Amino acid sequence: MMRQNAEANSATKIFVNLPVKDLKKTMDFFSKLGFKFNPMFTDENAACLVISEDIYAMLLVEKFFKNFIPDKEICDARSSAEALVALSTKTRQEVDEVIKKVLAAGGSEYRQAQDYGWMYGRAFQDIDGHIWEIFYIDMNSMPEEMKNKAKQVNSELISNN
Repeated sequence: MMRQNAEANSATKIFVNLPVKDLKKTMDFFSKLGFKFNPMFTDENAACLVISEDIYAMLLVEKFFKNFIPDKEICDARSSAEALVALSTKTRQEVDEVIKKVLAAGGSEYRQAQDYGWMYGRAFQDIDGHIWEIFYIDMNSMPEEMKNKAKQVNSELISNN
C-alpha cells in the first residue's frame, strides 16, 4: 500500500521545512552532530540538511520561510510544537551518541529516555526549539502481538496487489 501510494504520487524524497532564526548557527549546530549539507540547495536563505539519501531538512531563515506561508504565522518552537521529526538509528548506542553530540553542540535533551526493551528512544531540542526524536527498534525483540499484526497487514497488502 505504501509503495503504491509512493508510485501513484511519484514521491521519491522527503523535505521537511523548518524555520530558523540564525542559519549559520543552526548549520554549525547540525554540523557538530555530524550532518552534511547539500550545497546545491544551500544559500543565505536556506540550508539543505542531508539526513539520508532520500530525507532532507530544509532549514529556512524565518523571513524566507514566511514566503511559503503568507496567511499564517511562524510557530515559536520554544513554546509550541507543530511537528516532531523522528529519526531511527541502527543501534541503541547510536541513540545515546547522538544525544551526547547534541548536548556538546548546545542543544538540550527534551525529555527522559523511553525504554520499552525492544524500542529505545530519546528526544532533543535543537537551538531553534524544534524537537527531534532519535530511536532504535529491535524488530527481533518486538512483542509477538505486534509481529503478528505486521504479518497480517503485509499479507493483506500482498493480496491486494
